[in-house]
Amino acid sequence: MAPRRLIDLPGFADLETRALMKPSFAEPQARAEFPEIDQLARDTFGLTADEAAAIPDPEGWDGIDVKAMRDQADAFELERWDVTDDKRRPLRILGHFSHPLWLALRGVAGHLPFAPEPDEHDPSATSLAAEAAKFRRDKR
Repeated sequence: MAPRRLIDLPGFADLETRALMKPSFAEPQARAEFPEIDQLARDTFGLTADEAAAIPDPEGWDGIDVKAMRDQADAFELERWDVTDDKRRPLRILGHFSHPLWLALRGVAGHLPFAPEPDEHDPSATSLAAEAAKFRRDKR
């Protein structure tokens, strides 16, 4: 099963593009100037970064939310979440969303966005795929 990509969730690609165009958009203080960051966090995970910070760490919490973004990206990958861009760099906006995502992933607070069950459809079983395979084998 492929990991879920944060950038593929609604709204995240737009914010990542904005952070690319205006690097200060990725800074923590940007949430005060751009309320759409908190709104996306609340809509997606049920809580904002500030609300996540107010939640006391549960017993045995490993402090993953304060580690370097590269370390977090590697840890998210182990949890089947891809929080990188197409060049495998952590998203610029990850700092706004990593703590709420960690809390939701570990069942402490918030929620994970809905993910439909994978489609059991096998595209190689279609007649078009079978015809294409037959065509490639035919060496006339």
